[in-house]
Amino acid sequence: MVLKTMIEAGAPQCVWPAGATLGEGTLWSSREQALYWVDILGRQLHRYRPADATRASWAFDEEISALAECVARPGLVVTLRRGFALFDPNTPGAAPHYLHQPHEEPAGNRFNDGKCDAAGRFWGGTMDFDCVAPTGALYGYSADGICLRENLGFAVTNGPTWTADGRTMFVNDTVNGRVHAWDFDAASATLSNPRLWLQFADGDGFPDGMTTDAAGRLWIAHWGAACVSCHDPLSTEELARIALPTSHITNCTFGGPDLRTLYITSARFGLSPEQLQAEPLAGSLFAVDMGVAGVPAHRFGA
Repeated sequence: MVLKTMIEAGAPQCVWPAGATLGEGTLWSSREQALYWVDILGRQLHRYRPADATRASWAFDEEISALAECVARPGLVVTLRRGFALFDPNTPGAAPHYLHQPHEEPAGNRFNDGKCDAAGRFWGGTMDFDCVAPTGALYGYSADGICLRENLGFAVTNGPTWTADGRTMFVNDTVNGRVHAWDFDAASATLSNPRLWLQFADGDGFPDGMTTDAAGRLWIAHWGAACVSCHDPLSTEELARIALPTSHITNCTFGGPDLRTLYITSARFGLSPEQLQAEPLAGSLFAVDMGVAGVPAHRFGA
């Protein structure tokens, strides 16, 4: 059961006015005490260390969309446009190395959001590059090279995240404003009992990236509605809302030494010249001090 207590949150602070075209892919590295995130359309990986506010960036030859730390090797597993790859940002001159490219994916698709489950399997969703065709799927890639595919039929796939016990997976059908849930078995990577969990109301934007806190509550970024909302995993009741100073909010994750900072990404993509003028922090990375804690990100190959 989730306690429906008052959720305290500080004011959002812009910690990196990066002007990202499409900020996404938040990952808190407990190993490095740093926040990794990406600019998908800008084809960049970023790293922010809050202890000294240092920043670093790496350029890619194609879109990079999501990432996870590895257990058995240094560096990161990332999703590039066509699949899963290895990249070590701490090796000078390193280049990404593809591990697997699903042959089922249409040429007009690309990978989008993703993260690891408790078994160390990386789940990456795909989408139509034009955000129109319902061709998105969900892939679960494991360290032994096995890749599973769940056909979703979403134009834009975002998430996933899980309940605190790991037995329910949530994935967003962003274009239709829907959060879907599945019963999930991490040991066998089995998804069953698909159902609509939450339908966003008109005018409330579209569900983008999301995360789960230590109490199992869902925190969902709202594309087009300038906020992150918090929801009870059983009732879907909205428990809190964090307002941001720009419209397109894309992803969020908990970080910091005690996992009590919510890091939030945003995008410039899709904003009119007038909106960009009115929203100078579009594409920034934000940090919010929280009265609740998150959970450590699962690593690839755990």
